[in-house]
Amino acid sequence: MRMYRFEDIKEVHLEVTQRCQAACPMCDRNMNGGADNPHITNAELSIEDTKRMFSPSFIKQLNVMYMCGNLGDPIVAKDTLEIFQYFREHNSNMWLSMNTNAGAKDIYWWAKLAEVIGRKGAVIFSVDGLRDTNHLYRQNVVWDNVERNMQAFIDAGGRARWDFLIFQHNEHQVDEAEALANQWGCEKFIKKKSGRFVTTDIKPKYHHQAVNRKGAETQKLQQPKEEKNKNLALLKQAEIVKSYGSMKEYLDKCSIKCKVAKQGSIFVTAEGLLMPCCWTAGRMYKWWHADPKVEQIWDHIDSAGGKQGISIIENDIEDVVNGQLIGSITNSWNKSSVADGKLGVCSQKCGTEFDPYGEQFR
Repeated sequence: MRMYRFEDIKEVHLEVTQRCQAACPMCDRNMNGGADNPHITNAELSIEDTKRMFSPSFIKQLNVMYMCGNLGDPIVAKDTLEIFQYFREHNSNMWLSMNTNAGAKDIYWWAKLAEVIGRKGAVIFSVDGLRDTNHLYRQNVVWDNVERNMQAFIDAGGRARWDFLIFQHNEHQVDEAEALANQWGCEKFIKKKSGRFVTTDIKPKYHHQAVNRKGAETQKLQQPKEEKNKNLALLKQAEIVKSYGSMKEYLDKCSIKCKVAKQGSIFVTAEGLLMPCCWTAGRMYKWWHADPKVEQIWDHIDSAGGKQGISIIENDIEDVVNGQLIGSITNSWNKSSVADGKLGVCSQKCGTEFDPYGEQFR
């Protein structure tokens, strides 16, 4: 059994850079909003890397390419526009999009982005509040830049979606932000119910202390108070524990329904490494480990020849998709427990009874 083979790939999720001008406290590129993750190198893909990894014939088989990395924001990358242009040049019908905090580049860049993406695509703006609150989570993002850049993109004909991540400090502004999104011309406004108030071993977490670059405490991020703004999956944890005995038992025994297998989607990191999804890739560089390779995912990467073996800069993309990594991860789902080798991140993200990610959008 495999998730997919090369000919099944219809979607590329591309992390074009590990760099970002923001310092979001729940992002793995920094330590709670403070110092940078010591395990990352601020890697970035160039247009030359992109052409080496993705041939015109491969691009023609795609339906979607979107930029949204685990660690960086596409707007700080040097070649983002050129990369979008390359995909559009070889597939005029595919959907192109990206997620961004909107706090960088000038209005001319944003107008050009709207032109390159065209109407078969969109930008998802991650803006979590208004002038007085957005920076509490999107640390270092200046509101005036956000407003200017969103307007420049929309005024140039770009299709925009505003994703509003709800915390206790901004939940009173949801309606006002939605009205502003409509006023600016956003096509959609998504009230996003954060699934991040849970630890990596699926224990509830009720707050998250943010710090600044100097390590000084800033704000305490808290779950929203109103039930309608809470992530339903997190509210169901008690039921799962009652049914399975513990969340650990749930991870051992749950059925896995892989989200990216259904979509035919691959994730490519800013180092040019091919992984099935952002969640498996996201386990590679957890900053709180002295040695990041204690994470389970490295067993599968090493079985495929290490980082060199899954690099699609160094290897043909078809060989990597059809190679050891994808099969190894898929086969792990048949193991009796996480301790026995079942990949825990797959149970956490694609277990059929607990889905904090999916519940963010419901």
